[in-house]
Amino acid sequence: MPVLEREGVDIYYEVHGSGPALLMTHGYSATSQMWQPQIDLLSQRHTLITWDMRGHGQSGSPKDDAAYSESLTTADMKALLDHLGFEIAIIGGLSLGGYMSLAFYADYAERVKALLIIDTGPGFKNEKAREGWNVVARDRADAIEKNGANALEGRSAEQALSQHKDIMGLVYAGRNMLTQKSSRVIESLPGIGVPSIVVAGGDDEPFLAATDYMAAKIPGAEKVIIPDAGHAVNLDQPEAFNRAISDFLNSYNL
Repeated sequence: MPVLEREGVDIYYEVHGSGPALLMTHGYSATSQMWQPQIDLLSQRHTLITWDMRGHGQSGSPKDDAAYSESLTTADMKALLDHLGFEIAIIGGLSLGGYMSLAFYADYAERVKALLIIDTGPGFKNEKAREGWNVVARDRADAIEKNGANALEGRSAEQALSQHKDIMGLVYAGRNMLTQKSSRVIESLPGIGVPSIVVAGGDDEPFLAATDYMAAKIPGAEKVIIPDAGHAVNLDQPEAFNRAISDFLNSYNL
């Protein structure tokens, strides 16, 4: 099992195919396994890198709030690219993974060739709205702490595929990675200078306004709404999703 040791935390990853790097990040309480329907397509012309964020899946889950944060997550992404010998990559993700992809651009813009932002919100400019989100994130973490894996039942498809080595990792991740501390990511959108696609499932109502907002604020961004799909658009409608991503990559010769 390939792992990258990062200051005492093992980061699990998988590598598929060869060619330019494409790093895909899963959503909160999901794992790298959510990208299974995309592996064959995306590994045809790219080195597809999937991984489990700290606190998730087969990665380490330290019992320390200080071991989880937005900046540590983007540093993990950079470390994976360094470890695998890639100076630049296409960066993409769903939900929390999409937010972390935007945060990665904010931290390491020179390492990003293009962005794939899927069923994601860019954060909040308004502090009150941000705290409303954080209350929900902490409530989700509390539910997992109280009920374990049972708290994940009935949620969207990417979470149903997930197996976690230590369910308590999701509690720490929910409180310290899913929560947001500032408006820096949403404020950074107009400065994005790489090809970008923003994708959402047509039935993912909580994220449709955010998708419209990002498509309007990111210069030149392409927006794709896929019908009959919820939050896990890549699993709900894999053929339509794969076609949208393939068309985007081909249009920029990425």
